[in-house]
Amino acid sequence: MSRIWRKGLSISVPGPQPGGTIDRQITEEASLVIPATGDLRVEALALEGETVAQGQPLFRDLRHDGLITCAPMAGRVARLDIDSARRLRQVTLFHEPGAGRYERSPLPLDQRDLQTLTEHLRAAGLWQLLRARPFGGLADPARPPAAIFVMALDTRPGAPDPRRALDGQEAHFASGLAALAALTAQTEGPIFLCHREGAAPVQGPGPRIRLLPAAPLHPWGLAGLHIHAQRPATPDRPVWDIAAEDVAAIGALLDTGLLPETRLVSLTGTGLRETRLVRCQPWADLRGLCQGHVRPGQNTILSGSLLEGRPARWLLGTDRQATITAYHPSHGRGHWFLSALSHAARPLPLIPTAALEQSMGGALPAVALLRAIASGDAETAQTLGVLSLLPEDLALADYVTGAEPRLSALLAALLARMAEEEAA
Repeated sequence: MSRIWRKGLSISVPGPQPGGTIDRQITEEASLVIPATGDLRVEALALEGETVAQGQPLFRDLRHDGLITCAPMAGRVARLDIDSARRLRQVTLFHEPGAGRYERSPLPLDQRDLQTLTEHLRAAGLWQLLRARPFGGLADPARPPAAIFVMALDTRPGAPDPRRALDGQEAHFASGLAALAALTAQTEGPIFLCHREGAAPVQGPGPRIRLLPAAPLHPWGLAGLHIHAQRPATPDRPVWDIAAEDVAAIGALLDTGLLPETRLVSLTGTGLRETRLVRCQPWADLRGLCQGHVRPGQNTILSGSLLEGRPARWLLGTDRQATITAYHPSHGRGHWFLSALSHAARPLPLIPTAALEQSMGGALPAVALLRAIASGDAETAQTLGVLSLLPEDLALADYVTGAEPRLSALLAALLARMAEEEAA
């Protein structure tokens, strides 16, 4: 039986926690915005002004053969911003309920081999749900994973319970797990199903499905520490991770030929009169989701949790929560010593504390690893397990240390440099 780690922190969003009833809300607008630093080059498959069904292909990635992105809702393409070099900047849809849903043929069980599954998922826009380590980014079908980690536990503050997202989707979830097993057929790698102890989402899993219980402490609801503890990622042995609800989406596509219309999202934070659980489309308008539920005054909407969320108008990527924070102006002058540290020419020092050790779940030597990351020492960081991590895995360390510059940003830069050196 796998070890259940007991170190970590419980971080709560002020106010009531998400629970109770789940509302369904399709916002009138949905949009994907590519940051200025992004370089997504595409071929448009739907033109501006055209009406598209939910799940219909919108554009093809020119750098990844067969990789399609599909419409998150039935709507009209209100804006399609593609520059002369075919870089996508923004695509916006207006809701048109009468446009219906785009139907594909279900994939019979006897046709769910590695190649067919890969092509099917890429053509339906679901391949992007698989994330690769080391370095992050898109899973490479030419480099099969040593293991896949399915996250049925999310310990970020205010996150919705993934078990609720699977209610009524048990059969599709089982189909999705079987599909993941087929994707690791070459390596015979296991599928680790990470879940809250005492609450496994499946009964009697398959021979290559391994249940991995965890205490509901952050950061054990993230994949990074589980990967480091069970199957450390290396360039020669990549590891993939995916959310449990996305596994059910894969199963639904294979079983029915339809893409799910919604995902479960929580809305929490001090700027709300009450927390909400909603089923909404990807790229949803966060202002629309919050309308009528925010407190008077100035608020900031973050896509993501209080720890790593980014100010945004639209639900970003695979985020499953939004945090609305009330604006609190700073009063008075800070202590002179803290002010001196914050204005020093060098970064703030890392001070070993119990909270810092807890922020890494006890699975990694926190101080040594974080100092290696902060100094850019790639060799030491790799020895200590950095290749299994992504920036989100250090958000809690940022929170408990108040580090400047942020450790998660330093990790992102270090991983980018290591990836370039690996590719050279």
